[in-house]
Amino acid sequence: MKRTKVLVGGVAGLALVLGPATAAMAEDTIVTLTVTAEDGLTITVPPTANIGSANPGDTATGQIGPVTVADERAALNAAWTATVISTDFTTGGGTPAETIPDINVLYWSGGATATSGNGTFTPAQPTAADAVIINVPRTVFTHTAGSGDNSATWNPTLLVNIPETAVAGVYTGTVTHSVL
Repeated sequence: MKRTKVLVGGVAGLALVLGPATAAMAEDTIVTLTVTAEDGLTITVPPTANIGSANPGDTATGQIGPVTVADERAALNAAWTATVISTDFTTGGGTPAETIPDINVLYWSGGATATSGNGTFTPAQPTAADAVIINVPRTVFTHTAGSGDNSATWNPTLLVNIPETAVAGVYTGTVTHSVL
């Protein structure tokens, strides 16, 4: 029986040495980082395009090449609108017989050939039946309900109605795309 008392006393002594359990210590570190915007909102277009030829009274039609909007603003509301406008097309001295008025220039965006990012990409003229005269700025593509970086590319078609009074020559005009 003595032996049991010694053992009990040893366990009790051990409990006094260890003492009661203590709570663990914890500390927080607040970590920050910065998400930067790369290049903002840009639009790129082909520097030149040739849409072929047509006779007076006919229509010259052709695609002008890829137009790309890149939105690298990393915005919470990454919305944008792309527009287009045309000048008159002229040859020679630009007399009335050497001018195709901008009222004769039509555009249709067609659908996107490529997109990246989230949100809704909407062509303003998805089909040829939706072509619009571009003698004033016209919306051609929009992006809504997105966040962060995104991009869209399309290959628009230009239609130029040649007046009956037009003279032969190489006509040049400027089609300007903008984005905001």
